[in-house]
Amino acid sequence: MGTSSPTEPAPTLPDPVAIERKGLAGTWILGAAWTALPALLGFWLLARIGPISEWLASHPGEGIWIYVGLFALSAGFGLLPTYAQSILGGWVFGLAAGVPAALGGFAGGAVIGFLITRLVAKQSLETAIARHPRASVIRESLIGHGFGRTVLVVALLRMPPNSPFALSNLVMAATGVRFAPFILGTVIGMTPRTALAVWLAHSAAATGAADIQGFLQEPGRGWILAVGVVSMLVVVAIIGAMAKAALARLSPGGRGHA
Repeated sequence: MGTSSPTEPAPTLPDPVAIERKGLAGTWILGAAWTALPALLGFWLLARIGPISEWLASHPGEGIWIYVGLFALSAGFGLLPTYAQSILGGWVFGLAAGVPAALGGFAGGAVIGFLITRLVAKQSLETAIARHPRASVIRESLIGHGFGRTVLVVALLRMPPNSPFALSNLVMAATGVRFAPFILGTVIGMTPRTALAVWLAHSAAATGAADIQGFLQEPGRGWILAVGVVSMLVVVAIIGAMAKAALARLSPGGRGHA
């Protein structure tokens, strides 16, 4: 007659709610960092645009690639605001090269932000959305209707001036937007305001000023800059309002909702 072995305790299954809360904590940390850091470091970049532009211009062959790479890294990791980097591109490289260089930085930053979000927050946010039927309906309405519609929605979400780049990466990647339409929609949606920022910076640099402070010190240039900034904000606001109206038609209850 054999000896009976002591009963082993049943394995403890992981608590899905605890896993969700842990993942959402990472999401909140990312969101807080991607809100505060760009606002602080953007002013530093604009204040240092003179020496930074001189250094980039002193490397005519690889300077633009360094710019694109640093743009992608700083935007993807949520360190610098994209408007400041677009201004730098226009200041250094002009309109013809500055726009595609800045858009290349946006595309690279979107890839990095997408991958970070998928690693840190996607599972927890998908679980949270699944627990709230209304959130699931909204997500399905916006991204559940094929490649073309997803590209359109991502582009419209990128257009408004109050759409922070890093936070938009976090929200869209975490809610299940597929990679290819996410990147394509990002480039399309960011093009209008990027082109305006690059043009404004190129126009200021074309006066021969070494930096923004030098540009503003010349008599009369403050008004020129003010008119240019106001004009840019008006155009971007109009584009943003059109994008929001289009999104409203695509959302549940909108006229364009299928």
